[in-house]
Amino acid sequence: MAPTSTSFGRRLRAASDAHGPLCVGIDPHEALLRDWGLPLDAAGVREFGLRTVDAAASRVGVVKPQVSFFERWGSAGLAALEEVLAAARAAGLVVIADAKRGDIGTTMDAYAAAWLTPGSPLEADAVTVSPYLGVGALTSTFQLALEHGKGVFVLAATSNPEARALQRAIVHAGAPVPPFPSDGPADPSALPQTVAHHVIQETSAWARPRTAAGDWSSLGFVIGATVDRHERGLPDVLWPPAPILAPGFGAQGAEPADLDRVFGRLAATVIASESRSILSAGPDGLAARIGERAGLYRGKSHG
Repeated sequence: MAPTSTSFGRRLRAASDAHGPLCVGIDPHEALLRDWGLPLDAAGVREFGLRTVDAAASRVGVVKPQVSFFERWGSAGLAALEEVLAAARAAGLVVIADAKRGDIGTTMDAYAAAWLTPGSPLEADAVTVSPYLGVGALTSTFQLALEHGKGVFVLAATSNPEARALQRAIVHAGAPVPPFPSDGPADPSALPQTVAHHVIQETSAWARPRTAAGDWSSLGFVIGATVDRHERGLPDVLWPPAPILAPGFGAQGAEPADLDRVFGRLAATVIASESRSILSAGPDGLAARIGERAGLYRGKSHG
């Protein structure tokens, strides 16, 4: 199949320009199902997901279903997820499947095919992946994504405390990662230092020759909004410019007003993910809460 004419990076940027950077997480965990008066089963998560899609459509550009809350209910839960994914895409939303897949060889190829192949029952616009079996193990996933106009978000600096020691560990001397090119933006910290930085460097090196000038890359990164970027050794610029999926806004403590301070020069490509802070409004207050939170992000330096 020939590559699609419109890249994921370009479509995501257009959605963000039109609606702002807010991404609504679809996380139907049991406490929220109870609060919404829904049954603790596949029918409950289906109803939860479809109501959230309806409320998000035209108010934001991006939604992010958390796959685990659907998998929890087995085959019926996955069938519910299929309906939610299809409804979100039909509503014109950019859909990021938060699956955090990571493996090697044909196993990873099968994960990529499930989430990124047009016509697949679980088709999404992008998927989150783990690079901790090696960024190179994700190469075929990257290739499949670009072939079909899809996106991949690589975990780089996550907010859970268990990740801190690993992600800030120093990469051994001589690690084979190309630095940012000399004709790119000035970045004195461009040489790889931490594991998190190494992941960004290696992914960016693969994406660079495959990203059109002026576009966002279709390969982005997950960087928590509550993470100290400098403590994790992250660069101050990304080359090519890449979308940053940033959980941690809302209930986890970061607020829209913090976006520029937390991300600095990276703020222009941040997709700010909120879930509990929005979903806690309940089914009757959901649309208003989404509109309110989306409005708080508009007018920031994002764009």
